[in-house]
Amino acid sequence: MTLILNILWLILGGGLLSGAAWILAGLLFALSIVGLPWARAAFNIGFYTLLPFGQMSVSREELSGRMDLGTGPLGTLGNIIWFLVIGWWLALGHLVLAAGYAVTIIGLPFAWVHLKLVPIALFPIGQTIVSTDVAYGPRYGWRR
Repeated sequence: MTLILNILWLILGGGLLSGAAWILAGLLFALSIVGLPWARAAFNIGFYTLLPFGQMSVSREELSGRMDLGTGPLGTLGNIIWFLVIGWWLALGHLVLAAGYAVTIIGLPFAWVHLKLVPIALFPIGQTIVSTDVAYGPRYGWRR
């Protein structure tokens, strides 16, 4: 089912265009040394935007159990800068798109995707994209 939803998302939900735009933004961020932390965040959002069904964004610290550069104080500072400069605009855009898709029953899955993209659009540094099985496993004691 996730494959079908991802294909429909790419074609009808704007996922292909959005994902390509995020990957291009990541490449532009990577051109400057200052933009490197945000480049990784843009790539994460881009790949998540391409195939959002069956995946979710989780904190790397929560997943691995240890702090790294992006989940520590520097990551927090990077997230604050991101939020002030562009994050809240992106989140607002996803909320507007979610409201637009939620008007129709057929658009509800796409509205859900836009709501899933709001947290990572607000604070992307220190996040990683994993399958829902991996994400929910540690939270609820599931073992593979």
